[in-house]
Amino acid sequence: MSGARRLPVGSWLLRSLFVILWGIADSSFAIEVQPTPEQIQSTVERGKQASGQGISPDQLHAWFGAVEDFSPRGFIMTKLGSLLVMANHLSLRSLSPSEQDIAQVMANDNLLINVTLYGDRVNFAADSYVLLEQAGRTVKPTSVRFDARGDRTAVWPQQPAYRAKVIAQFAYAELDPHAKTMLTVFPSSGGQVSFELDFARIE
Repeated sequence: MSGARRLPVGSWLLRSLFVILWGIADSSFAIEVQPTPEQIQSTVERGKQASGQGISPDQLHAWFGAVEDFSPRGFIMTKLGSLLVMANHLSLRSLSPSEQDIAQVMANDNLLINVTLYGDRVNFAADSYVLLEQAGRTVKPTSVRFDARGDRTAVWPQQPAYRAKVIAQFAYAELDPHAKTMLTVFPSSGGQVSFELDFARIE
């Protein structure tokens, strides 16, 4: 599904938005919970090559959501995704990830999801919650962080006036790394924002 469905909720938050994962994802990928040494080395080399091509670290994130201004979007950070961004960032300073850096990334037991939302109040994202659903099974996060106060957008004081991030982590042990997944963010101000993701399309 490539479109979006918007329903009013009395604010500039969407009640639901369905999108397909987009960005650098490839249909042959899937989230690697235990990457092999070959995959790790290949990822480091890709990060370095991207740096040489002038590609910035944020362009390497596995992005999802709408591309229009002031629309919800976010990115997923997996083990290999984190290593890709790290290698790119360090290469910009003529450095490479150390064995300790790589070991720390691989030891991370949680998938990170970072979502940017837009709302009409400065504290609209405070106390937000996030859930994943895979094949009818609900997966709860190990942690959720949010901007208690949003930043003003370029159109402030018109709507949407504020932008804020909600960051959730989910245990790999609770996830199906190949499944189609529904990500839903529940701001305390009401309504919800949902993204349809396909974990089989990212690494």
